[in-house]
Amino acid sequence: MDPLALFTLQLLNALSLSALFFFLAVGLTLIFGIMRVVNFAHGALFMLGAYVGVAAQTMSGSFVLSLLVAPLAAGLLGIAFERSALSRLYAREHSAFLLVTFGLALALTEAIRLIWGADARQAELPEHLAGIVFVMDEPFPVYRLFLIVAGVMCALACWAGLQRTRMGLLLRAASQNANMTAALGNDVARIRAFVFALACALAALGGALAAPLVSASLGLGSNVIIDAFVIVMIGGMGSFIGTAAGSLLLGFAQTFGNFYLPELSLGMTYAVMIAVLVLRPGGLFGRSE
Repeated sequence: MDPLALFTLQLLNALSLSALFFFLAVGLTLIFGIMRVVNFAHGALFMLGAYVGVAAQTMSGSFVLSLLVAPLAAGLLGIAFERSALSRLYAREHSAFLLVTFGLALALTEAIRLIWGADARQAELPEHLAGIVFVMDEPFPVYRLFLIVAGVMCALACWAGLQRTRMGLLLRAASQNANMTAALGNDVARIRAFVFALACALAALGGALAAPLVSASLGLGSNVIIDAFVIVMIGGMGSFIGTAAGSLLLGFAQTFGNFYLPELSLGMTYAVMIAVLVLRPGGLFGRSE
């Protein structure tokens, strides 16, 4: 294979993986940036999205429907959890959030095991996304190009929502000073519930999008939560731009590491994180508190 063609294919693979990483990590960033909550259940929500997506596609035969049902189910779960558990803890130490969200992760994993069993499941691609295109005379899956487009659209939609809408203004205000935002007549409790539900929905959407590529299995949540925290640490806790940059860095490190240095591929993830934190301890776009 021509070296330039090979590099181009790996570049596209890295972008598609970065898109999945962005869906996974952007919700974690939103929750921490606005609510100051470290959500250990985020990986389990990604896994839930994969299982719900596969189940919805199996019952309906529609992959598009699975991309709607999975984030909806996770969003509703997020609202219920935030209102019933997290809302009682905002005045306490942050360690309370760690314990409660870790408990949610365990409960979700056990619920998935009881509902779907221990066997891995995988979604099927629809015909219009199952083909290939030729890039520099080399075949490349259409679905990976779809992931790149979906990731870019999600990033643009999130940025526009945060920067160009009144809700985005309220979210940024609540992240900087929740008490003042409430004093000005805004319902901070509703804002927090919305943020947590949106973050859960984005994680589940990422899981549904990943289901055709990776099997939905009980270990999926614990595997991806490590990548999610690495991304937000690289980009800076609470930084949306940092999440996008961290997703790209991790996607490229894993893709090119797996191809060119497979024996060191696992270490590439941590090498990138350590290099960034040595140069910028708060992450690439981290804000000082």
